[in-house]
Amino acid sequence: MEKLTNKEEEIMHILWKLEKAFVKDVLAEIKNDKPHYNTLSTIIRNLEEKGYVSYR
Repeated sequence: MEKLTNKEEEIMHILWKLEKAFVKDVLAEIKNDKPHYNTLSTIIRNLEEKGYVSYR
């Protein structure tokens, strides 16, 4: 698996905490430097392509 960026790692911690979440749920949990909704969606899609996240 590819190494995670700092932002991807931050998002993974949120996803582990929430277990299941929509993009809006993850966005609500981000404290500092909130990305735009579409940017966050792309990051999560990249995590899926890297094999860290599944939408099922």
